[in-house]
Amino acid sequence: MNTLMSDEVWGRQGMDRHRSGADSPNSPPHVLREYAFIADGERGGLLGPGGDIAWLCAPRWDSAAVFSSLIGGAGTYTVEPTERYVWGGYYEDGTLIWHNRWTTESGVLECREALSFPGEASRLVLLRRISAVQNEARVAVTLDLRAGFGSDPMEDLRHVAGTWQGRSGPLRFRWSGAGRARRVERHGLIMELQLQPGDHHDLVLEVSDRSLPQRPPDPQRSWTETEQAWCAAVPTIEASLAPSDARRSYAVLRGLTSSTGGMVAAATTSLPEQAQQGRNYDYRYVWIRDQALAGQAVAAFGAPPLLDDAVGFVSDRLLADGPRLAPGYTVDGGEIPDQQSLDLPGYPGGYDRIGNHVNAQFQLDVFGESLLLLAAAADHDHLDANGWRAAEIAVRSIAERRRQPDAGIWELDPRRWTQSRLICAAGLRAIGDGAPPKQARAWASLADTLLAEVEVDSIHRSGRWQRAPDDEGLDAALLLPLVRGLPDAAAQRGVDTMRALLDEFADDHYLYRFRHQPGPLSDAEGAFLLCGFVMAMAQHQYGDPVEAARWFERNRAACGPAGLYAEEYDVDQRQLRGNLPQGFVHAVMMESSIRLGQSPRRAPPG
Repeated sequence: MNTLMSDEVWGRQGMDRHRSGADSPNSPPHVLREYAFIADGERGGLLGPGGDIAWLCAPRWDSAAVFSSLIGGAGTYTVEPTERYVWGGYYEDGTLIWHNRWTTESGVLECREALSFPGEASRLVLLRRISAVQNEARVAVTLDLRAGFGSDPMEDLRHVAGTWQGRSGPLRFRWSGAGRARRVERHGLIMELQLQPGDHHDLVLEVSDRSLPQRPPDPQRSWTETEQAWCAAVPTIEASLAPSDARRSYAVLRGLTSSTGGMVAAATTSLPEQAQQGRNYDYRYVWIRDQALAGQAVAAFGAPPLLDDAVGFVSDRLLADGPRLAPGYTVDGGEIPDQQSLDLPGYPGGYDRIGNHVNAQFQLDVFGESLLLLAAAADHDHLDANGWRAAEIAVRSIAERRRQPDAGIWELDPRRWTQSRLICAAGLRAIGDGAPPKQARAWASLADTLLAEVEVDSIHRSGRWQRAPDDEGLDAALLLPLVRGLPDAAAQRGVDTMRALLDEFADDHYLYRFRHQPGPLSDAEGAFLLCGFVMAMAQHQYGDPVEAARWFERNRAACGPAGLYAEEYDVDQRQLRGNLPQGFVHAVMMESSIRLGQSPRRAPPG
């Protein structure tokens, strides 16, 4: 039976933990590899090793955060042992149900963590179950919910039928299982729990921009429904080099995918790619390219619901916007807001930013990636009439805009990027395989035209592809069209490009994108994990299967205990860089683990 410590004991043992000059007892930021991720499709949070929820937006992905200590905002929700401890943790297989586990000086305790799954669009339900695994356990619990990225304190606090209820800015909240918590000035609601061996205690936090249900959720029922929903949502992926990791990546992709079908690129904003370089962005939106990569990845082993989600979202946007398809959208298909600052400290080495300037860009390659996604769905007989109409729109858009400079996959200054044109050619060839003969011939002809233009203006004197007609440099993004399928003559150019990348951009089986400046590549940014996994697939198809496995395993290891991948990896410091978790990295990790288990294609002649 669990009990709550008396106020007298709390005052003697727990209060010192919360004394500080700050307005809120925020936990300090951790290195990214130490965070775990929970999500329900409509929003997601990062959990630190000290039992702190460092990041959580409500009610949806691109809403203001209610816990934002990750980037220096006020507010916290912490469950932490009162004794000295060492930390560990793990996911339940095929889910985003996380266990924080602490070994203290006197015992072992865990906190099981999840967002009730699948989530409601307007209300999050955060489940935390604290268990004394070995011997007695004591934990300090703090809730200081601050909407508006920390600007809105808790107000109208009231104690009702064993729960705490109140408001923070436009949001309403209810905290169940914390009836004995008490309010402490500048620190919110605090309490200390004492659990006997084998006992557990449930905490349930609801946050909504609407009226809450009359009664709080039943914890056991919520846990059971969440377990069952994850079991139904994540398929078995046995034909893989790393089945458990592939399932975890699928769970991450499902956790990032809203009921609208839109998958946000990452759960966070403003996590820097390189300290003080200004390359930190808000990724809490749906990038068409990332959505297409995720759909192609899950199609590699079948046609699970995430394929239909991706096809539905991308098709709807093509049907609505046609040649003016934006690179990214909000999860409900709206326009991404302009970039702005929050006036917060930011994650160390970074700056605080919300919104994204991608809303003003044209990226030609998204039409090619969209066609590759639709073709993958057609291969599984999952492309309906709307999907085929969307494919026709994408083809017409390529025909209309193929000569126009674009921002490309890396969202740089507009040029006629080689990768954009090549991926469009690959997409045209792929969708043409399932089209009626007349369309297939026309689409193949357009693909051949794109390839011929590249041959004229973007072949380096060494025989490889170069980045653009006016840029002779290398670019690891050029591996993507190689693995998506091109005629033998073009594929040979891709193989030459792959070999040049191995010579110039590879470091201990990690791969950098391109050269930003003179000097070591690592001075500008980390290795790009997307590129490393694509190199593994390219090596498997056109190179050495043993080397492919080395590339796969090296990049698979570029994560923390939770198995989450960021956008980049600092090879020297062995640290994650950029927003977390990054959806397209989990997608290509999963796809490469499947592709490498299949028979490789042989290299073309020469």
